[in-house]
Amino acid sequence: MMMTFYKKHILKKIFSYFKNILVVFGAILLLSLALSFTSCPYWAYYWLGVHNANTKGDPNVIVLLGGGGMPSPDGLIRAYYTARSAAEFPKAIIYIAMPHDTTLHNESPEILLAFELKLRGIDSSRIYFEPDGNNTHSQAVNLSKILGNYSSDSIILRIVTSPDHMYRSVAVFKKVGFKNVGGMASFEEAISETLLLGNQNKKFKSERLNFRYNMWNYLKYEISVVREYIAIAYYKLRGWM
Repeated sequence: MMMTFYKKHILKKIFSYFKNILVVFGAILLLSLALSFTSCPYWAYYWLGVHNANTKGDPNVIVLLGGGGMPSPDGLIRAYYTARSAAEFPKAIIYIAMPHDTTLHNESPEILLAFELKLRGIDSSRIYFEPDGNNTHSQAVNLSKILGNYSSDSIILRIVTSPDHMYRSVAVFKKVGFKNVGGMASFEEAISETLLLGNQNKKFKSERLNFRYNMWNYLKYEISVVREYIAIAYYKLRGWM
């Protein structure tokens, strides 16, 4: 009898804990949904992409952080922004920082990124690789060794990466010794709403468009921002930034 009472008590406590967890997750979900109808997620995402990302002077080293690989939407947009930077600063050399494919071939991600840059008019003599780093910290450390023959005061470094990753990247590269570091975040450019709305019932279509696109995009921004702040906390605990 006593054992049955004890089991019921334990089950009741477990159920209570489980219910509290569900309440917390439910509150988080409701808050996330509420925020997705505001511009807060975008501005949090935007801040990560532009804060402390300016350099003093013209960059002479451009670093493309490989990210999600190639071919991929992320890889293509980073290559696009890298090519833009390289065209703007024709004397800058370019490093593609991405773990190399062990079976190196013409469709290895880093080779495809380099090929994409060449398609956009960047001379292959300007393109170099950092293939050994497997995270932002190790890539920064390796590049500091590769560029160790140059004075840290003479290097003006521009990083090209996704907006949510920019703040951490700049901080990590500064931590390993680069003094003048900035970046160009690979922001997406959305298609104009007028092209999606057409000519009829614009008010109604605009309301539907806000629900169909903006809300879901802002939810994705929320996930990206939360994930990145967790990564920032981890890097700070490790002393990497």
